[in-house]
Amino acid sequence: MVKPTEAALYATVGGISTAVAALNVFYPQIRQDLKFMWQFRGAMSRFRRYTSAQPPVSLVDRFLHQVQLQPDKPFVLFEDQLYTYKDVDVMSNKVANVFHGEVVTCGDTVAMLVYNEPAFIWTFLGLAKLGVKIALLNTNLRNKSLVHCFKAAEAKVLIVGQGQPLLEATVEILPSLEQIGVTVWVQGDNPGLNDFRSLDDKINQTPDHPIPFKLRENVLVNDTFCYIYTSGTTGLPKAAKVTVGRLSQAACSFGVSNVKANDVVYVTLPLYHSNALFAGLGGAIEYGHTLALARKFSATRFWDDCRKYNATIILYIGELLRYLCAQPKTPFDRNHSVRLAFGNGLRPDVWVKFRDRFGVGEIMEIYGSTEGNVSFINITNKTGAVGMLTPLLRRMNDRFKGASFLKVDPETNEPVRDQNARCIPVKPGEPGLLVGPVTDATPFVGYQGDRKLTDKKILRNVFKKGDTFFNTGDLMMMDKDYYVYFIDRLGDTYRWKGENVATTEVAEVLHDIEGVQEANVYGVIVPGHDGRAGMAAIVVHPGHLPNMWDWYAHLSSRLPGYARPLFLRLTQHLSHTTTFKQTKAELIKEGFDPNVVTDRLYFRDDSKKTYVPLDSEVYKAIAVGKAKL
Repeated sequence: MVKPTEAALYATVGGISTAVAALNVFYPQIRQDLKFMWQFRGAMSRFRRYTSAQPPVSLVDRFLHQVQLQPDKPFVLFEDQLYTYKDVDVMSNKVANVFHGEVVTCGDTVAMLVYNEPAFIWTFLGLAKLGVKIALLNTNLRNKSLVHCFKAAEAKVLIVGQGQPLLEATVEILPSLEQIGVTVWVQGDNPGLNDFRSLDDKINQTPDHPIPFKLRENVLVNDTFCYIYTSGTTGLPKAAKVTVGRLSQAACSFGVSNVKANDVVYVTLPLYHSNALFAGLGGAIEYGHTLALARKFSATRFWDDCRKYNATIILYIGELLRYLCAQPKTPFDRNHSVRLAFGNGLRPDVWVKFRDRFGVGEIMEIYGSTEGNVSFINITNKTGAVGMLTPLLRRMNDRFKGASFLKVDPETNEPVRDQNARCIPVKPGEPGLLVGPVTDATPFVGYQGDRKLTDKKILRNVFKKGDTFFNTGDLMMMDKDYYVYFIDRLGDTYRWKGENVATTEVAEVLHDIEGVQEANVYGVIVPGHDGRAGMAAIVVHPGHLPNMWDWYAHLSSRLPGYARPLFLRLTQHLSHTTTFKQTKAELIKEGFDPNVVTDRLYFRDDSKKTYVPLDSEVYKAIAVGKAKL
């Protein structure tokens, strides 16, 4: 006979089981939602604790805390070098003491043009110990673009890392720097140039005294910590402001991947980009990991390095993993300790190939931009998805509240508005422009410099009068199960080789070529490749005969490799809207197929250092993956 108390207990348990079963039927995403909230709980509680403190806890404070906790733990592994947390602390103190002595004070800006190496890390931390804002220059930029980025941040000092290409790039822009009174410091043993100061020599003469907190005590949570450059419709890179709070939030968010104390994170992506800086350096500091750093990505050395460093986590962009899958198979493909790949831009087909071939158990795809106020993270291993946007998550997480997908005009890439001038949300399963509401909880701090750059990324009166939304510029899609997928990048920017390319910047360089009357630049899909390759439709002045050798040389001297057009289309006419804006939709649709395009087509052949005619044979080689791009 069952006692009354036992009967009540059984009834309660039965009721709960029935309720859970019913909830699973009517809301099957509940398990994923609960998992997401559980994994995010620790990371976000850290972030709230840091930002609510007076003064706020910054990444520098977290680094100094790790130095106290584990001074002798390896912090940076680089080639055959090992630097502990204490080693990096000492070197960063020296850097800070050098520049404090040079009258660089809290609130000033110093620019860094440095490759991936340990000196990047201790220079970055040393400057941050002074409360200095750091402009992280893209090491691929040259000439006008490089000068623009430096000036945009209003930097007083330029630090140039080791490497002849960086020295040559600096020499090219030296007259422009001298005009505004910039001091140039060069890392390395022997800069060999009288116009530059040797940073290493100065460091060797400088003590490693700890840096007083009072030098940066006035830095608040919404103040700029550093600048990361992102391409946009202006034609030149924009200096996105990364605040103290934004960097802390990104570093804390890396904990969603269930990090462990003994993790070793292998980073081959450039530290001047947010992926490596936020999750790599920031995540390692926040959670006390070891960072294994490569100068640059190498598909042939990648897994050897992972084995050498006993890496457990790798950071990626989609193109990186595709390169790994393209390598010849070996018996050692699964001979590694990597358990997690963390990154963005991974195509579903590459996702499956990479997972099945290399046996990496978990792939955590994320979505977000350096300056954006809406982001996603896929914690369920759902192939191809960047995360979920369920009704419950919308209510529980500030980063999701109000995020919407808007109907877009395919010709203008502008949101479609109804008779009341309000934007129109798309239905599940339909691609739409992702936008995020600008609120106190989800701010958009924008870019350094001209306010117009920031205003161009804001949509107003979207659903009601007076509201403001951040325009991601990305076409996304949410399916009926609330999974979110990245579809494409809209507007005048496309992504190739892991880098964003501004079409107007490329067009400007093309217009400097003798004989070019007008150029329309856009990105086209290439079978088997991530992102979009650069293509330019060009009208040549009547009677002018293009010299493709000269064109190739000109583009090579002015643009980094990823930004140089892969395809050229010589045409007699380019279409425009009634407001004289170039139209791209039909050009993008036709692509570079000589069976579709009647205009003359050319393909960039880097082995011959020229553009060669693109006929059916060349097109076939590209389509089947035999041509080197």
